[in-house]
Amino acid sequence: MTSASALVPEPRSGAAVAIEHLSKRFGSILAVDDLTLEVARGEVFGFLGPNGAGKSTTIRLLLGLIRPSAGSVRVFGDAAADVRRAHRHLAYVPADVALWPALTGAEILHLIAATGPGADPGYRDELIELFALDTGKPAKTYSTGNRQKVALVAAFASRAPLLVLDEPTSGLDPLMEHRFRACVEQARERGQTVFLSSHQLGEVEALCDRVAILRAGRLVQIATLAELRRLRRTVVEITHRGRPPALDGVDGVESVEVLDEHRLRFTLSGTAAPALRAMAAAEVTGLTSREPSLEEIFLDYYGQGAR
Repeated sequence: MTSASALVPEPRSGAAVAIEHLSKRFGSILAVDDLTLEVARGEVFGFLGPNGAGKSTTIRLLLGLIRPSAGSVRVFGDAAADVRRAHRHLAYVPADVALWPALTGAEILHLIAATGPGADPGYRDELIELFALDTGKPAKTYSTGNRQKVALVAAFASRAPLLVLDEPTSGLDPLMEHRFRACVEQARERGQTVFLSSHQLGEVEALCDRVAILRAGRLVQIATLAELRRLRRTVVEITHRGRPPALDGVDGVESVEVLDEHRLRFTLSGTAAPALRAMAAAEVTGLTSREPSLEEIFLDYYGQGAR
């Protein structure tokens, strides 16, 4: 089996990805607006935003496929615009995988290994089995999910220091999504860096060390999941006998919702003391609270609120 160190040259010092004051304009449209962020080595970094937020443009800039209007992107210290140098250290899985239709899966995997950062043949065979990929068929017969599997096998088998994954599980069934997550965890354990752009918020929540939220080309927030949750409101549900607690106007309490005659739900931010005092004046028989999910946090940032 080929060792990981033999596949790609050791990257230079510095962050895995360093983006500084990056902007990209297409005519009158400002797709990326003064974006600055850094992805540490060995980190699984989530990149979130709705369609049109600038995620795909940022990834194209990171890959050196387009040039910035202003600012810079570096991959392990190398300018992303120097594609030949930067791509020695990364593997990429696009959201919509296109393959050579006449080639078989096996031929495509060998071709990618020969033209990219290389591949670990033993690990590639393990991945083919893990993702239940029939590599003997021509690519023109592959479903969307199977085309995605080819790209994932090629990327993970490269053992590249940086994996750039753009909606990598589109077309995969839940079992294959679970196996994908296991591969990302293994990549983290090996010290690889993962830049993950995804609409699957549960996937990001399960895998990522930090997340960045992009809106209209600008960075809205960048933080760990724990930090994001602390910024958002806690969801509280109570049961009670008799009259409900008087929560209207209580500091930190918002979105009071009556579920039925004995249950209500509200969101809580800041200190819980005022809400606890209000509930102490009523006959509360049960209380549950939970942190918001990443999806609720995400929706909250876009002004839709968490329900």
